[in-house]
Amino acid sequence: MSKITTPQAIRGTQDMLGEDALRFGHVVETFEHVRRLYGFGRVEVPVFEATAVFSRSLGETTDVVSKEMYTFEDRGGDSLTLRPEFTAGISRAYLTNGWQQHAPLKVATHGPLFRYERPQKGRFRQFHQLDAEVIGSAEPAADVELLVFADQLLHELGVAEGVTLTLNTLGDQATREAWREALIRHFEAHRDALSEESVDRLSRNPLRILDSKDPRDIPIAAAAPTIDDHLSSEAGAFFEAVTRGLQAAGVAWTRNPRLVRGLDYYRHTAFEFVTDRLGAQGTVLGGGRYDGLIEALGGPATPAVGWAAGIERLAMLIDAPAPAGIQAAIVPMGAAAEAVATGLLASLRRAGIAADMAYRGNMKRRMQKADASGARFAVIIGDDEIARGEAAVKNLVEGSQTMVPLDKVGEAVSR
Repeated sequence: MSKITTPQAIRGTQDMLGEDALRFGHVVETFEHVRRLYGFGRVEVPVFEATAVFSRSLGETTDVVSKEMYTFEDRGGDSLTLRPEFTAGISRAYLTNGWQQHAPLKVATHGPLFRYERPQKGRFRQFHQLDAEVIGSAEPAADVELLVFADQLLHELGVAEGVTLTLNTLGDQATREAWREALIRHFEAHRDALSEESVDRLSRNPLRILDSKDPRDIPIAAAAPTIDDHLSSEAGAFFEAVTRGLQAAGVAWTRNPRLVRGLDYYRHTAFEFVTDRLGAQGTVLGGGRYDGLIEALGGPATPAVGWAAGIERLAMLIDAPAPAGIQAAIVPMGAAAEAVATGLLASLRRAGIAADMAYRGNMKRRMQKADASGARFAVIIGDDEIARGEAAVKNLVEGSQTMVPLDKVGEAVSR
């Protein structure tokens, strides 16, 4: 008989327990706390969509669409894709559910995303992100609110030190068109010196040459025209309003004129919170304004802005929180005590008191488990205690022990 091979986790996925799970959970809990402070409603969207949702939003020629998406044909013959990001799915939901009636819509979510890429530190094929969006607002105040939201999240996680907000403007449509033409002229003049990839990008997406890491492209990109040379007065006023709002809110920022977004539907604000604490993978949170996306999905022109942050990357930056403590460990002695203890355990938990009880073991072993759990109290119940309607409540920190009526145990252990 052949030996059964134990299944292994798929490359680029992860199993979490203990400290890793605590870090991950703390990031999510902190995000949920801050999003409620800012009035962002919780939104949920499917983990897979029609492939067109992502190919239209991310662009057919981007690496994500051409190389990284998990795309498959279902039994009905439809092409479906596991979501590689949140924004497209949320935008599709905004259109198909008639959420325009709620505009401006402030929503946030978190969950798994999927990209087929080379796994590396803090980057997985199934990874997880936090996401926040404001859809239906053209005002720079929406950009400011999202940036202040992100800044507070990083501060409440305790990772703001060493993280810098880098900010740029991509201008309005007129600005982008003028800048794009100037970039094409510049790069065409240096075509022979560009990398093969940048030559390919030149006709399709010249803005992406600006963030090329190829040594042949870097000096040419550094000498390229800047967007400020082509910024319309309206776009300049929008960017100034964003920076004034950040100053009023006490959020520090640095201008990065080379921070770009290649797709045409991006407008105005682009930003990244970056750190050198993650090596080459320095961005912990990023986003921008995408006023043309919903129109690209077939909807009306709709202003929108949002950001996303990798949960795994943020979790790498924080200290592991202490495990949730147990206030009381129940220690029954005998079958009759087991039944009473089970009822008491349920009562304590329903009263909001963290309590636990070992499934088996004699008193000595159960007391050892109570100590190991970090419980503050051990609640000991035996035949004598049942007869008197009491329990022995032992303070495991001080070592003292008192007899307490069974219906008063909750009060005793919650002091």
